Amino acid sequence: MNSIEKHLLNEPKRTVQNVITAVVLILFLMWSLTAVDLSNFTSNGVAIAKNILHGIVTPNTDLLFTFNTNGVPYLLLETMAIAFLGTIVGAILAIPLAFLSASNIVPKPVAFIIRLFLIFVRTIPAIVYGLMFIRVTGPGPFAGVLTMALTSIGMLSKLFVDIIEDLEVNILESLESIGCTTFEKIRYGIIPQLSAMFLSVAIYRYDMNLRDAAILGLVGAGGIGAPLIFAMNGYKWSEVGSILIGLMVLILIVEFLSNKIRNKIVRG
Repeated sequence: MNSIEKHLLNEPKRTVQNVITAVVLILFLMWSLTAVDLSNFTSNGVAIAKNILHGIVTPNTDLLFTFNTNGVPYLLLETMAIAFLGTIVGAILAIPLAFLSASNIVPKPVAFIIRLFLIFVRTIPAIVYGLMFIRVTGPGPFAGVLTMALTSIGMLSKLFVDIIEDLEVNILESLESIGCTTFEKIRYGIIPQLSAMFLSVAIYRYDMNLRDAAILGLVGAGGIGAPLIFAMNGYKWSEVGSILIGLMVLILIVEFLSNKIRNKIVRG
């Protein structure tokens, strides 16, 4: 019997804990299934689903290839702009908050307070922020940009903190030993370690914001969501198909490019 087998045999038996965990999970699953209600699943719903699928198969090509303000390309471009500007603003504001909530940079009480604030920011869904900003600024792309920025701050700050706390302090100690100033330590010791990872995380967040920006349009925060909900309410399924096809193509392209860029940044 080798050492690995001995180690495995000496591992404590967790049969009781595993059984309890399995039972709890099964009970939660059964409780969750009680929320499934098929009584409202009528023939009318099936007909609507068929119409949506038919609209995707036979889209309104005029809407899909019209380049005015009512066409799908312009609305997709507006959605991309909302997500892009919101991500940039959110990333810039997240950097100082991340440093203030990193326990290896600032005192722990300060880091704890800032982290509580960021947790509060993250608990509110993006669509709720969208409805709030629409009341303040009125409907339109600006409300979408503010919403994207605020929701980006919460997530980006959390991810930035994880990166900062994994910072290699040995490099800073080496720079200090050769007499580097604080600015030089930041310039040559901190920024090179953080910049690539920060940029990679920001690109990932942009990918997420692009999807959220489309949803925010449903409540009037600019982008392609508003025409989509209007077309659905008017049972214009060919227009719905055009918008959905445009969204799918845009998201696939952006996801492909963002993955390529992030891999290039991380791996060098």
